[in-house]
Amino acid sequence: MRRRDALLLAGSSLATLAMPAVARAALPRVVFGTDWLAEAEQGGFYQAQARGFYRRHGIEVAIRMGGPSMNVLQNVAAGLVDFQLYPSSFGALDLGARGVPVAAIAAYFQKDPQCLIAHPGEGRDTLAQMKGKPIMVSAAGRAGFWRFLKARFGFTDTQLRPYNFSLAPFLADPKAVVQGFVTSEAYEVERITHQKPVVILLADLGYASYGNLVLARRETIAHKRALAQAFVEASTEGWYDYLYGDPGPGNRLIREANPDMQPAAMAGAHRLMQQYGLVDSGDSIKLGIGAMTDARWRDFFRANVTAGVYAKTLDYRRAYTLDFVDRGYGLDMRAK
Repeated sequence: MRRRDALLLAGSSLATLAMPAVARAALPRVVFGTDWLAEAEQGGFYQAQARGFYRRHGIEVAIRMGGPSMNVLQNVAAGLVDFQLYPSSFGALDLGARGVPVAAIAAYFQKDPQCLIAHPGEGRDTLAQMKGKPIMVSAAGRAGFWRFLKARFGFTDTQLRPYNFSLAPFLADPKAVVQGFVTSEAYEVERITHQKPVVILLADLGYASYGNLVLARRETIAHKRALAQAFVEASTEGWYDYLYGDPGPGNRLIREANPDMQPAAMAGAHRLMQQYGLVDSGDSIKLGIGAMTDARWRDFFRANVTAGVYAKTLDYRRAYTLDFVDRGYGLDMRAK
């Protein structure tokens, strides 16, 4: 399901192949790093690639896949990529706390898809019932949503068990609880067991982190503003087209990059992204897909100051910029 790590070049689409060599060479080249292997949760970016939106905005984009062993924050901090996808607001704040000049320029998930999954009928139907119970959490999860669970619900590190992105240990233990995405692991558990698992979406319980954040170095933000704007606008078009049009072009590129990603899984993720309002809900309804607000960043930061995660002296505004979003771009593409 999530195994292969490779580089997907913008020239892979037929539209690019049809362009004259001189025209292709004339476009500025952008490297976009994802946070995981190619999957439907990145569909809008692959759709923008497949449908030629990036080229229409005057840039040539190479998508470099992430994976379980890749330090994606290090990639953007070191300038190995121009733009980097990251799953939560913690990444930008953590870099800011370390003085790294990186900021979020757009958020393509208004709701973080992070959830906890349990077997039905085992007395683990609520977060209160999961308190004190073993939970399988990845290293990245411990640096992200786990901090929220500790602060808000009194979870402790003694509950932690390793999660290496294999569902086999969870499926073998009816008492197990595992982290996941509502669009991925939760779907896969139901497909395998033919039972609806217990799924607790943390965003519905106060977890205010954005998801699918695009990060960039401050140097890029300051000196390559047209490039950043082009990337954000083309990606926004890609997400509207992927959600409300035919997702087939993006899905085909996803499968080229990651053949383990099956069509049924992508169709399920597409449906669940709409069902849960992950991409287009809340502020994006008026401000456009990719929206962020000062108020939400402030509230997320203050909650984590209270939890002891960050010092109150941290300038949290350095973690993001609203310069490239909140203009209602692409609203006319939304399904009526």
